[in-house]
Amino acid sequence: MTAAAHPGDGEHAPLISNRLLTRLTVGIAVLAGLSVAISAAGRVLGERIALSGHTESTEVFDILVGQDRVRLPANAIRFEEQRRSGIAERVDLYLTWPALEGYSNAERIRFNDVAHAENLIFLHLSQSTMSKDMSGRLEPIYRHLFEGAPQPGPAGLSMHRLKANSGYGDEVFFTAALPDGSDYAVRCMMPADEAQSTGADCQRDIHVGRDLSVLYRFSSRLLPQWQSMEARARAWLDERISGQSGTDKRRRTAQTDNSS
Repeated sequence: MTAAAHPGDGEHAPLISNRLLTRLTVGIAVLAGLSVAISAAGRVLGERIALSGHTESTEVFDILVGQDRVRLPANAIRFEEQRRSGIAERVDLYLTWPALEGYSNAERIRFNDVAHAENLIFLHLSQSTMSKDMSGRLEPIYRHLFEGAPQPGPAGLSMHRLKANSGYGDEVFFTAALPDGSDYAVRCMMPADEAQSTGADCQRDIHVGRDLSVLYRFSSRLLPQWQSMEARARAWLDERISGQSGTDKRRRTAQTDNSS
């Protein structure tokens, strides 16, 4: 007697259930989504790393420093946290030389190449804390610190060494007369080898606007262009200071023309 047949005899259960297939499909979709997200995040992070804090944005910020309102493009402002409108104690800028332009992708090498410090100049804007700028301090202060006879420097400058107890270490001063007859003075740490020059070899502070002190720093390689730098830096700042008097603007324009 044969055994009775039962329903389902001769049929095989599926190796992978529909529930497992659904889970696998969902898992694959999630992994694909994560892959796309990671790829997009990687591109964004890569762009941020490439920019290294720079921005190509030319959005203009209206910044109040002391009594002076200055309108500055974002790509000229060195630090990201300073790129905003409002009151600020200081603003740090960097500009290409001699074009005096902010960061752009086309010029990124100039902003990142430390071997060619003469590509950039750096400006620090803050409210004046002294009644006289570096030129104004030349006669009452710095002249008394000079030691020995001046030596000829580049482009009509005179180099002055300082007394050992002056507090300026190995720095030297360069002086000359500006086209309007006023004094020019800049202090520098001259590198033993020109290849060791940095973007901060030389520094000079000036007063602009109502009460704005501008410290600008540059490579000693740019000393031969001191007249052009002085005139161009002042003209660039004057154009961006709100309420700048017409007399000041005309005077700076005349200096620029004389130095060209």
